Amino acid sequence: MTQDEMKKEAGWAALKYVEKGSIVGVGTGSTVNHFIDALATMKDDIKGAVSSSEASTEKLKGLGIEVFDCNEVAMLDIYVDGADEINASRDMIKGGGAALTREKIVAAISEKFVCIVDNTKAVDVLGEFPLPVEVIPMARSYVARQLVKLGGDPAYREGVITDNGNVILDVHGMKITDPKDLEDKINAIAGVVTVGLFAHRGADIVITGTPEGAKIEE
Repeated sequence: MTQDEMKKEAGWAALKYVEKGSIVGVGTGSTVNHFIDALATMKDDIKGAVSSSEASTEKLKGLGIEVFDCNEVAMLDIYVDGADEINASRDMIKGGGAALTREKIVAAISEKFVCIVDNTKAVDVLGEFPLPVEVIPMARSYVARQLVKLGGDPAYREGVITDNGNVILDVHGMKITDPKDLEDKINAIAGVVTVGLFAHRGADIVITGTPEGAKIEE
């Protein structure tokens, strides 16, 4: 089974958590694209979606699913999104697609976070995947210097502007043994919009696509 087929297994398996008449939080990325395809099969049974990126919004609308503004919705039943890395405690690194801030906002208003991944994303210690940090452009150099003090090796993701008009620093070389503490420290740096550590708001349910099919941990 290819990696994409495993992503598809995970994406379609998440459909069981979608309740009729609900507004669904939808994330970003290749695994989520499979979930959006699955969601389209029951689009007449849901009210619509709240999306964490322009790319997902376009795909949802293209399939005839209404997309609501986040400010119109007080709470979502579920948020379905992928991860770049996830550990056994269900802490995640997200933001490889540069949508981390909107993803964090949608996760914050959701009762349940359903994380869909293929089996290459599970790790013992977070940090091999470079940790994305969304930064106000004028603070880029200052934030980079502070990230070096925290033990990281930040690299400017050239040519990438987020949906919010900001830039991304990818922090290499970190072994993240206390994700909550590091999340707090990076978020406290002036000029940081948010960091792609999802530890304070980790996953509630993990669906992993494997060669044997989707494995669900609730």
